[in-house]
Amino acid sequence: MIPWLREDDPFPPLDTALREPNGLLAAGGSLHPERLLDAYRRGIFPWSGEGQPLLWWSPDPRMVLFVNELKVSRSLRKRVRSGVFEVRFNTACAAVIAACAEPRPDQDGTWITAAMRAAYLELHRRGYVHSVESWRDGRLVGGLYGVGIGRMFFGESMFARESDASKVALVHLVERLRERGVPMIDCQQETSHLASLGARPVAREWFARRLEELLN
Repeated sequence: MIPWLREDDPFPPLDTALREPNGLLAAGGSLHPERLLDAYRRGIFPWSGEGQPLLWWSPDPRMVLFVNELKVSRSLRKRVRSGVFEVRFNTACAAVIAACAEPRPDQDGTWITAAMRAAYLELHRRGYVHSVESWRDGRLVGGLYGVGIGRMFFGESMFARESDASKVALVHLVERLRERGVPMIDCQQETSHLASLGARPVAREWFARRLEELLN
């Protein structure tokens, strides 16, 4: 069983999260900006679908991309250098989130609900959510968005309407984070796509301890 949170209830300890499904910690509460920021600072994130209650997660292990471990293939490096995509930061955050929310071919729906979109746009207005965008011929063709707090970036979602568009945006994000002394990107859950880019799983306990250092 997991606890049902009322508006001001604190999050339970991370080690009380379920093993199956991996990392399910609590349900309920709200997507108020302060609540969301508190969750990220603790290594917790929201993830639920349309018609589901608000669910909070902290999986073990946690997927992380260390900026010095990004794998850039020869073809992707060539794509970046070609300049075929113009990469911009924070010029179309709402459009990026909307594109990420579109159902994928292998999915029935989306976890980026209307309430979720509104919450992250409010965090964008407050300076916490950032978008990285790939443009071509004046069209937004790929990108990603995430939450930046202290020396930590929490990746949320990415999309591509042209080959490599989101990967090029990621390469530019990593370069920017490296310049600013941000050592890693939280990728939340393990996927083969993230692993191909160099992300790897770390223990939740280690991740939580590292968060304290980077956020303070």
